[in-house]
Amino acid sequence: MSFPLLTATAALPALGAVATAAVPAARRAAAKWLALLVSLATLALAAIVLVRFDPGGNRYQLTESHSWIKDFGVRYELGVDGIGVALVALTALLIPFVILAGWHDADPQETGNTRWRPTQGFFALILAVEAMVIISFEATDVFLFYIFFEAMLIPMYFLIGGFGDKAHEHGDEVAATQRSYAAVKFLLYNLVGGLIMLAAVIGLYVVAGNFSLQEIVQARANGSLHMATSTERWLFLGFFFAFAVKAPLWPLHTWLPNAMGEATAPVAVLITAVVDKVGTFAMLRFCLQLFPEASKWATPAILVLALISIVYGALVAVGQRDIKRLVAYASISHFGFIILGIFAMTSQGQSGATLYMVNHGISTAALMLVAGFLISRRGSRLIADYGGVQKVAPVLAGTFLVGSLATLSLPGLAPFVSEFLVLVGTFTRYPAVGIVATFGIVLAALYTLVLYQRTMTGPVKAEVAEMPDLRVRELLVVAPLIALLIFLGVYPKPVTDIVNPAVQQTMSDVHKKDPQPEVEAAK
Repeated sequence: MSFPLLTATAALPALGAVATAAVPAARRAAAKWLALLVSLATLALAAIVLVRFDPGGNRYQLTESHSWIKDFGVRYELGVDGIGVALVALTALLIPFVILAGWHDADPQETGNTRWRPTQGFFALILAVEAMVIISFEATDVFLFYIFFEAMLIPMYFLIGGFGDKAHEHGDEVAATQRSYAAVKFLLYNLVGGLIMLAAVIGLYVVAGNFSLQEIVQARANGSLHMATSTERWLFLGFFFAFAVKAPLWPLHTWLPNAMGEATAPVAVLITAVVDKVGTFAMLRFCLQLFPEASKWATPAILVLALISIVYGALVAVGQRDIKRLVAYASISHFGFIILGIFAMTSQGQSGATLYMVNHGISTAALMLVAGFLISRRGSRLIADYGGVQKVAPVLAGTFLVGSLATLSLPGLAPFVSEFLVLVGTFTRYPAVGIVATFGIVLAALYTLVLYQRTMTGPVKAEVAEMPDLRVRELLVVAPLIALLIFLGVYPKPVTDIVNPAVQQTMSDVHKKDPQPEVEAAK
């Protein structure tokens, strides 16, 4: 029996979470180092998965399949395609940076009521989220996926509500209230989406008789499984609603600015760069593969919602006073691009969407973590409280600038390639939609450059005059992310080579081909 590599990649952070939580209260430093070492070991396993994955091989590789709940046709089935393996690698890559960036976020702090923050719990919860996200990217049994799709809400709820941002303009009591509100809103929105999906999962079992993604797709392909049109559409809507909440897609997005604004910067990265990717990934893996005809039926409405997300998120970001909420609304706009690429139903669009998931994770992590370092120094999230930072902390300002430029998809940085592919893929099939989507790029330049200008340039404000530059630990967090943004900006081929075969197979599932050019070749 071969070594269960996919199980090990998810089980290691799960076991690490238990071990970290069990560290004695007085050994906080040991808990931090244990969590970091576990995350690095998980990264090593993810790297092995990446190396062993053959883009030209079978669609799902490193598969594992074991009977679990036999009477209900539930199996423990894992497997990764090119899209899944890229997102497993992204998750494993970002978690060590999240842990390093949050090294002191859960240290004991004296507040008005001398409240002690459980350090061990903070890092254990991060590892628990990592384990659940990774197995969600690996699961090929619909019921198994659903369990971890919902279970990851629990540690995220405690990370948002129990370890919120200490830089709050209204004091500790108001901050605690707003943290609780943000955590409950996050939980309720996602639980409602999950309950609707549960009904759809049960409906799928009634129709198909099992939960195996591969068996259902194969049965639909060879004609042995037929779904009535109305049934397929209702099931699609049940799945898509849950994924649109997680993504998040307008108008189901309102939990994200609250959650990211009240969470610590590393937890905000965990939300938008890691957890939210499960929603867009699941659209590709489950919506398009299980319900191809319903996916095509719903495409016009979804494209409209994606366009609204792009423009609305960017417009609201322009008017934000809070740095973290600005990044949150920018992410809503970016997720609109990802969903636009998925439902453009072209190979360029879906390749760009998958690449965008990876690149957005890296660029948002870079910008939000540097913003977190900035906020921790000044003790304020308000843009108006800054000015002239580049004169007193040039390295911090420089990394903040690169993160900002990546957010607006500057050519030469990783997000540009993915955004360009999404727009090209959209233009070829829906030119009017592509034209409107480009307006989001203009707005992105506005909100990111205005953010940099107001915080980093101009006269040095008295409150930032003594601000220290980035420390060694902080440089260890930021420098690799900046390097990746540049590398993937000029050479995205390692990622596109992995995801393109999976995208072609997904296009085949929905019986779509790329539009042929209308201009005749020159004779």
